[in-house]
Amino acid sequence: MTARVLDGEAVASRARADVAARVERLAARGARVGLGTILVGDDGPSARYVAMKHDDCAEVGIESFHAHLPADATQRDVEAAIARFNESPEVDAFLVQYPFPPGLDYGAALLTVDPAKDVDGLHPTNLGRLLMGEHGPRPCTPLGIQALLAAHGVEIPGRHVVVVGRGLTIGRPLAALLSLKEPGANAAVTVVHTGVADLGAYTLEADILVAAAGSPGLVRADMVRPGAVVVGAGVSFAGRKIVSDLADGVAEVAGWLSPRIGGVGPMTRAMLLANCVAAAERGLF
Repeated sequence: MTARVLDGEAVASRARADVAARVERLAARGARVGLGTILVGDDGPSARYVAMKHDDCAEVGIESFHAHLPADATQRDVEAAIARFNESPEVDAFLVQYPFPPGLDYGAALLTVDPAKDVDGLHPTNLGRLLMGEHGPRPCTPLGIQALLAAHGVEIPGRHVVVVGRGLTIGRPLAALLSLKEPGANAAVTVVHTGVADLGAYTLEADILVAAAGSPGLVRADMVRPGAVVVGAGVSFAGRKIVSDLADGVAEVAGWLSPRIGGVGPMTRAMLLANCVAAAERGLF
């Protein structure tokens, strides 16, 4: 068996086209859309990822604003940059890029972000809204995974989803999202992690398996039920090379599989644009 590809590039392209149309409608009403990014230090992957986000903005007509702070910036410096974006009428939504240099508190900085401008959907207010099933910015990667599955006709309601990883950006919010009683969700969700003794005993039960632990090659072919839908959301870096949580042999067992490049990554960036334009729409309407 060779898995069918969950083509994130194609789905993200359609999502960006939708965002561009919404930006045009706002422009017709005299409103511009602005996305801000705050980068602290000189982490290479973070800098490249932020640059990609600005390229995406240019493609869909969103203005972008950037604050780059040095690695020796203080917590006060970071929170001052956040305050400027909170107060700027030009910035509809923004993100504070993770990770921070040692000695800075990312969680404390996140708490100072205006929840209405939280494009990543990670502020505690917005995570609370997610748990309640209320409207508001939702975390981009979980949203992207949900949209990727829906676009390929993968049924989620009533299925058993196993999420490997309990991180703040993917594992925990994805479990909350897919268990909500709403369209495109309503699944039975199990969350496991690398501290579980027999991980394969759980992953083999999954109709839909999402690897989001950031542990290279963690999920092997013998840990996947034949025909299961498998999403590789966790990545790490070996130099400049992106390494997936999924071992190469998984493609021979899975029914559907997201590729290492062009799977979840483009969907995350597309959902960030969608969250940004939604923030602008909320401000106008």
